[in-house]
Amino acid sequence: MNAYCIFCETGRCRLIAKEAEILLDCRAIYPKQVQHTWSKGGMIDIEHDLLPGYVFLYAEEKLDISLLRRISGFIRCLADQDDQIELGGSDKQFAMMLLENDGVIGKTKVYQEGQMIRICEGAYKGTETKILKVNRRNMRMLVEIPFAGMQIKTWVEYEIVENAEAEPDRLQS
Repeated sequence: MNAYCIFCETGRCRLIAKEAEILLDCRAIYPKQVQHTWSKGGMIDIEHDLLPGYVFLYAEEKLDISLLRRISGFIRCLADQDDQIELGGSDKQFAMMLLENDGVIGKTKVYQEGQMIRICEGAYKGTETKILKVNRRNMRMLVEIPFAGMQIKTWVEYEIVENAEAEPDRLQS
């Protein structure tokens, strides 16, 4: 699978992706991120451009990128220092991750004080506890962990916890 990244006018990614798919007979993705946010007392999902102005193209065969000049808003195809336009290395890995996820980067977790969570990694894996305090800037939370008959307060990062109501599928060894 060949992967390419093109730069286009910001705000036109969706249209350029559709036109590129038709013109080049390829798959085109403009990366998005879905975030949870509180609005009027409830949780809603909002979709944002992850990389405004960038569209990723995928095809089994090499693409004739010069055809994209026909599309209004197309600026250029990104290339490496050797003028190779096909993505390679970590750039290709990122592009393939986008393809696997249909261009959508997961929702940002939102935690609040009093919520029950389950720790998924480390020494306290499997422990369920209540959030005492949330530090959104550093993406971590203060919790109490039972130890030797006492409750020990400690900070844990968003990445190693899940909502306690979620199925504990990652806890099984």
